[in-house]
Amino acid sequence: MPTRRAVTGRAAALLAAARRAMLRGLSLAHRVAAPVVRAFRSSLQLRVVTATLIVSGVLVVVFGMVVATTITSGAVEAKLGTAKAQVSDGRDAVARELDTVVSYDDPTLTNKLSGLAAALSGDQGRSQRPTVLIRTSETDPVAESRPGKPAAVSRDLPKQLRGDVSDGFMSFQYTTIDPDGHGERAFLAIGTPVYTEQLSYELYFLFPLDDEEAIANLVRNALVVAGIALVLMLGVIAGLVTRMVVIPVRLAARTAQRLSAGLLHERMSAKGSDDLARLGGSFNLMAENLHQQIVRLEDMSRLQRRFTSDVSHELRTPLTTVRMAADLLYDTKEDFPPPAARSAELLHDELNRFEELLSDLLEISRFDAGFAVLDTEAVELAPIIDTVVESRAGLAQRCGVEVRCHFPGEPVIAEVDPRRVQRILRNLIDNAIEHAEHQPVCVRLAASSTVVSIAVIDHGVGLKPGEEKLVFNRFWRADPSRARQTGGTGLGLSISQEDARLHNGSLEAMGEPGAGTVFRLSLPLRAGDRVLISPLPLDFSADPCRGEDDES
Repeated sequence: MPTRRAVTGRAAALLAAARRAMLRGLSLAHRVAAPVVRAFRSSLQLRVVTATLIVSGVLVVVFGMVVATTITSGAVEAKLGTAKAQVSDGRDAVARELDTVVSYDDPTLTNKLSGLAAALSGDQGRSQRPTVLIRTSETDPVAESRPGKPAAVSRDLPKQLRGDVSDGFMSFQYTTIDPDGHGERAFLAIGTPVYTEQLSYELYFLFPLDDEEAIANLVRNALVVAGIALVLMLGVIAGLVTRMVVIPVRLAARTAQRLSAGLLHERMSAKGSDDLARLGGSFNLMAENLHQQIVRLEDMSRLQRRFTSDVSHELRTPLTTVRMAADLLYDTKEDFPPPAARSAELLHDELNRFEELLSDLLEISRFDAGFAVLDTEAVELAPIIDTVVESRAGLAQRCGVEVRCHFPGEPVIAEVDPRRVQRILRNLIDNAIEHAEHQPVCVRLAASSTVVSIAVIDHGVGLKPGEEKLVFNRFWRADPSRARQTGGTGLGLSISQEDARLHNGSLEAMGEPGAGTVFRLSLPLRAGDRVLISPLPLDFSADPCRGEDDES
């Protein structure tokens, strides 16, 4: 006898097998249904045809049920009316013929009842001839209109019908009986009491409903065939109509995709003068206008880039001459009166700013023209950061800001363009020092197996909601009235973002008003790769300086 543990293990195995079978069934059903679902979602024509078939099918079913019910009910009602009249005539005939019988023991009663039953059954065809039963109120049936077993037929009569007749009422009921041993059939059973001066009898007519059933079956079959044909025809019509509409829509979608891919000369075929042809003509007109606008904008952009580049280059020569004179004045400013010396300092500073602006404009024009290229090499990033921080020490001292660096224990080596990375860091650190409000600025370096990130974090004025995207716009300033220490051009962060994109990296910002700003530079460790996930979060949790401040 198996132990309880063995029974439990067998039940668990059966349950696991059932679960696996159910999962396989669900997986198979999903694989079978998935293509159908995809086709249904992607095809407007299929959805319209399916909806048409479902709606028309429901309407045909409802209409068929109503028609079949109406026709069948009409035929049965006509049959019932004729049958009631026949039963009433038969009742009167039985009453007249049996009026002379004074006792149920009359030896002639059986023959009279048999003759009456045969006469009342009539001479219709065998399928339409009613079965007539005449019984006394005290005995089983004593007469039937056709050969058979009257007692068995009498027992098959509905009890409710027999009770109504016994109570003296004429009543009818639909039933199924087997009067001739050839199987049960539908009958309309009508019973009525028959009274003479001496005795009482019960008269039953069983009218076959074979013709009515045949009519109902014929109507039902005709409606099914006609309904299926109608639904299929409506589906074909819906498919043809939707095809006439969907094909131009598909052509429009295909043409729009080609236009979006840069094939600006693509057009739709617009023939005729119907709504779809007008749609095609309007689409082509829109495409032509867009083409002209794009060409005009491209020409304007090209002219603008060329103008910026030409102006920047042309200004280089006079700027060099002015720079030489300004440097001479700046070097001998101690020999000038104080106002002249101050003017020489201002001239020197503004020339530096002007030269920086020209350099930024030239760099922007290279990005716009698509001429910017990378000069990558494998370098360690920590020394680059230290170099940039040391070069901004004077600015940090003037602003009263401490710049802290946090590097991982292992050297981080990446294939980057050192010049561009230095420019990005210089712009980010300058921006952080400018807005730090005398709070420490943290520069953190972290790396994963594929990506290196540098976060520059300050706890100064911060950014308002939405400004984290605007900071990379050209010439955008968060607060134009703010006194600046760096004299920037307003292009630094925009150029920095272009440099990051040139590396297949990203430069992002986030900030909160009064809490500070976080800039995160993410670059791939290997040239040509892309940044998927940064090892540093874009929030203030990336700042280890707060922990240092708390400990101090």
